[in-house]
Amino acid sequence: MDVVSTMVIAQRLEALAPQEPRIVVSGNYAIPWELVDVAAATIPVFRYFILNPQEGWPRREGIITETPFVGAGVRSDEDLKYLPMRLSLVPRLFASSRPPDVVMVQTSTPRNGKVSLGIETNILPAAIEEVRRRGGLVIALLNRQMPYTFGDAEIVVDDIDLAVEGERALPSPDDRPLDEASLVIGENVASLSNDGSTLQLGIGQLPDAALDRMHHRRHLGVWSEMVSDGIMKLDRAGAIDVNRVMTSTFLFGSAELYEWAHENPRLVMRRTEVANNPARIAEQPGMLSINTALQVDLYAQSNASFVRGRIYSGFGGQPDFVSGALHSRGGQAVLALRSWHDKTGSSNIVPLLHDPVCSFQHSAIVTEQGVAPIFGFSQQSQARSLIDHAAHPRARDELSRAAQVMHLLGSD
Repeated sequence: MDVVSTMVIAQRLEALAPQEPRIVVSGNYAIPWELVDVAAATIPVFRYFILNPQEGWPRREGIITETPFVGAGVRSDEDLKYLPMRLSLVPRLFASSRPPDVVMVQTSTPRNGKVSLGIETNILPAAIEEVRRRGGLVIALLNRQMPYTFGDAEIVVDDIDLAVEGERALPSPDDRPLDEASLVIGENVASLSNDGSTLQLGIGQLPDAALDRMHHRRHLGVWSEMVSDGIMKLDRAGAIDVNRVMTSTFLFGSAELYEWAHENPRLVMRRTEVANNPARIAEQPGMLSINTALQVDLYAQSNASFVRGRIYSGFGGQPDFVSGALHSRGGQAVLALRSWHDKTGSSNIVPLLHDPVCSFQHSAIVTEQGVAPIFGFSQQSQARSLIDHAAHPRARDELSRAAQVMHLLGSD
């Protein structure tokens, strides 16, 4: 690993310009902005491959962003190339249809011949392995404020070609106070947990609200694509089993969370192929997968990706964890959402989805109205459960009429 200036980085990238290279970049809150900006200013036409690009992501003619999970930085990008696929399969793309020429990562500073990917492991180990096999470049931003995490996050310095040094506080999602509906939904979801459950949480207020209501639990485990402040608080409350390693692939939270994660021997970061592998998920005892959706229809199909017909996020790990949790001994796959959308004055439980489906066949759908169990139910009983226990009272009559037309309210 050679520590160089951004000018040297620019020169090396400029030499790749005729190839119209593909650059894989750390996503979420680990974006190496200094490196991203150098590439955007240097290469006329190229492709970025990233998960969940944040606000400020460079957009101009000649920059094409590819992603299986859309973030705020590209939601209105007309040139966006959204890749609809479950996250566990994304690393396969690097050895097939989307080979990387460059990988840009943000890491910790070196120690004992290694650096750590810190808060974002995800698809990066697979990208680094493939770009090295292809003879491409691995470039790192060495950030003194990046926490050092263990497991697949650790990269030997010999796997990095060029690095620049920097020091910048890592960003965090906005802190949004929980409203009354969130608190009730969190309580309803938490009622499905048990001592010894293994937890997986998606992004959002509702999974965090559920964690806040589990502090009385004991011997909980964590096998989750993401770890947030809610897991840190559970750990401090004594709810997490100290003899079970917490598994994650990225961190999404506050500066306090990043400090908690730094050199934490009980937190192990795993690459996407491991953390999101449904077979590995199924091995976890009492797997409780908690995800969110924008809409659910009477067939219990969920839309978690599209808003007004446009891509908003993506499959993410939801289908991986729904499948894995349902194969776990005592496992459950729970979908949480508000029953009513106040801004549009419409129900989030709908007769039939018009947007692409992200997942289905959950154990239960949970709203502030209650818990609608659906696993093993007939179509008729499933629809009735959703209407009676998850839908808003203002929507129930209309949903019942629709269910009648759809032949979903006959005898079981």
